[in-house]
Amino acid sequence: MNAHKLITSIGAAAATLGIVLASGPSAVADGKWCNNSVCIETYDSGTYLGRVEVSVTNTNQPHSIRARVWTTDGWSAHTKTEHVDAFRTYRDQAYPQRHFPAGTRLCAEGFRGDASVGLPCVTLTN
Repeated sequence: MNAHKLITSIGAAAATLGIVLASGPSAVADGKWCNNSVCIETYDSGTYLGRVEVSVTNTNQPHSIRARVWTTDGWSAHTKTEHVDAFRTYRDQAYPQRHFPAGTRLCAEGFRGDASVGLPCVTLTN
């Protein structure tokens, strides 16, 4: 079995069992990382985060959508709650505006109502 098929199989098994895999790639530059219906996007390189965008994809029914963004060194922020119609993507930003130690994890969890719908994380590096 090649590596891609093995990773896909592990991800499918984890999803079937309801396990959230919170490991993630390293961020050496700006980028976008997604998990299920939630994405985080950074626009700064290295360990500085000025703005973090969170997006949550909605389903075919209206929901109240919100997100929480945090780092493993204690910074956190909640985004606003928005009532979203069917098939619309919610977007909001958080503004850390500071440098973090290399190795800090940045995570965002999105919610539809009270249900968590994704938890992408990334490790900040120089």
